[in-house]
Amino acid sequence: MESIAQNIKYLRKKGGLTQEELANNIGVNRAMIGSYEENRAVPKLSVLKDMAYFFKVSIDDLIKTRLWEESNRDSVKEFIKGGNLRVISTVVDKTDKELITTVPIQASAGYTKGYADPDYVEELPHFSLPLMELSKERTYRVFQIKGDSMEPIKSGSYIICEYLANWDEIYDGKPYILISKDDGIVYKRLYNKIYDSDEVILKSDNPEYDAYSIKAEEVYEVWKALGFISFELPEPGEITTQKLHSMILNMKNDIDKLKT
Repeated sequence: MESIAQNIKYLRKKGGLTQEELANNIGVNRAMIGSYEENRAVPKLSVLKDMAYFFKVSIDDLIKTRLWEESNRDSVKEFIKGGNLRVISTVVDKTDKELITTVPIQASAGYTKGYADPDYVEELPHFSLPLMELSKERTYRVFQIKGDSMEPIKSGSYIICEYLANWDEIYDGKPYILISKDDGIVYKRLYNKIYDSDEVILKSDNPEYDAYSIKAEEVYEVWKALGFISFELPEPGEITTQKLHSMILNMKNDIDKLKT
C-alpha cells in the first residue's frame, strides 16, 4: 500500500493543500489523512473514490501508479471526460458495510435531480445481497426499468449494476445503465468507447428502436449491468418482438431463395 500513501501525500502537496484542507474536501477528519500518508491505514473504497474524483485521476492510478515519480506523470490520464461525472453517495449499515440502493421506476425522475444529495439516496430502499459474484470492494445499485426497448428483459425488471468510476472499464456492445442530463435513467448497450469520444452510441436490443447518441459531457453516472430480477416469468413458447423480427427475416430469406 506504499503507492497509495505516497500518492496521497504527493497529490496533496501538488495541490498546495494542508491535511486539514484535504480532509474537509473529501469528508474525513485530518487524523485519517495523516494515517493514510504514513501508511498506518488504508482508505476505504468510498474514500478512494472521493480522492480520485477530487484529484482528477483514476482509482487505478491512485492505487498502483507511483505518481510522485516524474517518469510516470505523463502516462496518467484523468478518469473523467464528461464534465458532470461525479462520485456517488452510498449507504452503509451499522458495521460500515456498503448496502445496495434500489431505484424504483417511481423514483427515477427524482434520482436524476437528487443524485448528489446523500439524504435523498438514504431515503431510497437499500439492502444487502450476500452473493459470491458481488465484491465487497465494489459499489452496486439496482435500477428498475420500464418499456420494451431491451426485450426480452421485461418492463418492470430490476437491473443489478456495478458502478464504473473509470470509463476505461466500458466495453462496446455490453449493457449499461446510463444516467444522463436529458434522458434520465436508460438501459442500453453502449458503443464507440465513451472515454475516447465526445459522444456515445446507445443501442436497444429491440430492433424496433433506432440507435442514438448523446454527448459524454451530459453523462452523470455509468453502471455496468450484471444481471436482473424479474417478477414476470416467461410463458412457454412466448414470442417476443425480437423473436418475431427474427422470424420475419428468416421468412424473407427463404422467399428470396425460392425466387432464385
